[in-house]
Amino acid sequence: MSALEIRRLMNLSYEEGVRLQRDLVEARRRGEIPDQLLLVEHPHVITLGVRVRDDRSHIVADAATLASRGVTVHESGRGGDVTYHGPGQLVGYPILELPEGRRDLHRYVRDIEEALIRALASFGIEAGRVPKLTGVWVGDEKIAAIGVRVSRWITSHGFALNIDTDLDYFGLIVPCGITDKGVTSMAKVLGTAPPREAVEAAVVSAFAEVFGLEPQLDHVPSLAPGP
Repeated sequence: MSALEIRRLMNLSYEEGVRLQRDLVEARRRGEIPDQLLLVEHPHVITLGVRVRDDRSHIVADAATLASRGVTVHESGRGGDVTYHGPGQLVGYPILELPEGRRDLHRYVRDIEEALIRALASFGIEAGRVPKLTGVWVGDEKIAAIGVRVSRWITSHGFALNIDTDLDYFGLIVPCGITDKGVTSMAKVLGTAPPREAVEAAVVSAFAEVFGLEPQLDHVPSLAPGP
C-alpha cells in the first residue's frame, strides 16, 4: 500500500498555500515525495475558481465591507465558482498522483465526497450528495465544498469542511454560485463543535481508506513555503 504523508499547517495564508501546493506538485511529479494530504486553516479569504476568475458577480459584498471584515479575494487555479475559507474550517489539499485505474476527474471528485461522507458519519452526521451538484450536503445545506485541479494526473486544491466556521461570512458571496441552497457546519448540525483534532483524524482515516493509501501522520515536518 502506498504512503500518504500528512502535513498539518494552521493559519496558512491562501497565497502561501498555493505556492506550497505548486512546489509539492512538482516534487511529486519528479518522484521525490509520495502522495500528500495537507490539512490547513486559512485566514478569511474568498477564492474564485477558473470558471469565474473574470466575473465577481457572485461576491455580493462591496470592497469596503470585505476590508472591514478582514476578507481578501484571490483567484485560484481550481475548478468551480466562488467560495469562502476561514477560521473553524478544515481545508484539505491532496497532492496525489492518480494511478492508471483512477484517472477519471469525476471519479476523483466523487471519491473525495465519499471520504468526507464517511468521516462525518463517524460523528453521527448523515451527509450525502445532491444530484448534479458537487460537494457534501446535509439536507439542502452544504457542509463541505470541493474544488480541484488535476494536471497530468497529479492533483491539487481540494475540499473545505465546515467544523465551527462562522457561517455569516458565506453571506458575503453566493456560495459556489448556488442561489437556492444553504450552508451548514458540524457545530450547527451537532449543536457543538467536535475537537478539530478528532475531525482531522476521521478525515485522514476515511481518505486513506477510500484511496487505498497508508497514512503517515506527521511523517514529514511542515514545510515553510518558498519565496
